[in-house]
Amino acid sequence: MYDAIVVGARCAGSPTAMLLARKGYNVLLIDKARFPSDTISTHIIWPPGASRLKRWGLLDQIAKSNCPLIRKLTLDVGPFALSGTLPPFDGVTDCYAPRRTVLDTILVEAAEEAGAEVRQGCPAEEIAMNGDQVTGVCCRTQWGSSVTEQARVVIGADGRNSVVARAVGAPEYNVEPIYACWYYTYWSGVPVEGVEFYMRPEHAIGYIPTNDGLVCLPVSTQYKEFEHCRDDVEGSYMKALELVPELAERVSQGKREERYFGTGDVPNFFRRSWGPGWALVGDAGYHKDPIGAQGISDAFRDAENLADAVDQGLSGKRPLEEALADYEQKRDAEVMPMYRFNCEMATLQPPPPEMQQLFGALRENQADTDRFLGTLAGSIPIPEFYSPENMQRIMSAAH
Repeated sequence: MYDAIVVGARCAGSPTAMLLARKGYNVLLIDKARFPSDTISTHIIWPPGASRLKRWGLLDQIAKSNCPLIRKLTLDVGPFALSGTLPPFDGVTDCYAPRRTVLDTILVEAAEEAGAEVRQGCPAEEIAMNGDQVTGVCCRTQWGSSVTEQARVVIGADGRNSVVARAVGAPEYNVEPIYACWYYTYWSGVPVEGVEFYMRPEHAIGYIPTNDGLVCLPVSTQYKEFEHCRDDVEGSYMKALELVPELAERVSQGKREERYFGTGDVPNFFRRSWGPGWALVGDAGYHKDPIGAQGISDAFRDAENLADAVDQGLSGKRPLEEALADYEQKRDAEVMPMYRFNCEMATLQPPPPEMQQLFGALRENQADTDRFLGTLAGSIPIPEFYSPENMQRIMSAAH
């Protein structure tokens, strides 16, 4: 009998398993993949995520993985660009965008080093239940046989198509439509100083330095164009780059190093993330369009909060379901402003007049430009920056 079984060993599951193991719990971590293993990802770890990696003692490993430190963020809205440095979060200004082959391997190894039992190439086939109480996981071993392992709590960290969520019938809420489709690839031989975002009519383009001198370059297009993009990925991708001639010129000097990755399956939803004997973390419990690149940092935050909640329940400090309910409530309250903001960006519509006025007011105001960019990175709370008092102060300073 395990204290916890964590299904999924990427950026939500491995930290959850690691943190529970560090607290002394008997943890089993399983994943159908074998690591190093890639997955579709935005790559970026904003300062809130980096601050947790530092607290866990893992940030130096990212820095040593031939992944460049990112200090500069640029948002190009067409007529002009806003550029600056990100404000600190818990004293950390570092930002990285590692390949998932690098990041996930570091996290899996950290979980194992903390004492969690890790089984790679071990997919969850079925969730064991007694009535509505989850009691364990039936998984397939590397030899092809099935085994059922029991646990006091089963944690689904297995993405938006979570086996755990499906088994318990976790209801969705705060659902928004699919707004965009995404495709990306990697380029070598192109200059880059930091993260760059370009907003253009019905498109968004990213420019993200990652491991080994490569640049990850994602292109987002309104979902209504998904079938066209899927039928001609390279053609639609390169046509989108032409919306930013300077960027297209830079890319033309480089070399595409890998195939195109992408999807039109980017739903926006919350799921109920707890119940008798189970919990969800990461994309399994809360998923959104990748335009804000919040997924990895959100997964780290939720892993930390869930591990604390499970600890409270398993240690007897409070009822487990009460602790898990508080975990979900805390998550929802914290992420809702960013979720709404992220969905608005994902529509790829022109900025509303009030946002255009804000951009204009920030052009000659570097301090508040940095704070605005901090809202995109999660370093500055959105309600704080967009409070009426702060908006009035910024607008008044511009006149």
